[in-house]
Amino acid sequence: MTRLPTRRAALGLSLAGLCAAALPTLALAQAKGPTRPATPGAGVKPGGLTPQQRDALASINRYFNAIRTMSGEFVQFGPDGDKAEGEFYMMRPGKIRFIYAKPSNLDIISDGIDVIVRNIKQQTQDLYPLSKTPLRFLLADHIDLTSEANVTSVSLEPDLISVVLEQSTVFGDGRLTMVFDRKSNDLRQWTVTDAQGYDTAVAIYNVTPNQPVDEKLFKIDRTIIR
Repeated sequence: MTRLPTRRAALGLSLAGLCAAALPTLALAQAKGPTRPATPGAGVKPGGLTPQQRDALASINRYFNAIRTMSGEFVQFGPDGDKAEGEFYMMRPGKIRFIYAKPSNLDIISDGIDVIVRNIKQQTQDLYPLSKTPLRFLLADHIDLTSEANVTSVSLEPDLISVVLEQSTVFGDGRLTMVFDRKSNDLRQWTVTDAQGYDTAVAIYNVTPNQPVDEKLFKIDRTIIR
């Protein structure tokens, strides 16, 4: 039986974070679907980037900045091995929607200004400024991982590149780890670590970039629950 993600685990998508045990490789082959995400290896400070690391990040910058919309499926692993999944839709800058599959009642939306976390069944919602959440890095109009002041480490593996960014959020200091495919530069997963060391890992698959996405998906109704 699939456990429902806790409210705190849901916030890991956009705000704080909780832990996922790792498998030795991400191997998120598009046709096979998701596996539990891998733990990135040790990296180096950006000021000490090797030419190889700098070239790899520059390639990611070019590829990721060319993507304006993205849609696909996600699987989220929380602190106690709990798992949730669903669909996501992204429109840069600033907009993303996570639609959780049943039996979850969660709905997470960023409209470019705020991030809202809804529990449809309980008719509750929490609103946070996008600028105070880790999603601001993923949804920025332009990213430059070779000069981003918050980048604290980079790790090159045979098939993956992981980039760690430290940040302050509404929940205190935290860490965002983004993992990219080394050959294609596709974003494969991100992990949000909160100030207490709890992680939430989110892996994406069956991704379609630069296709039309309905802007109505990102509309936040600040008065009612749909």
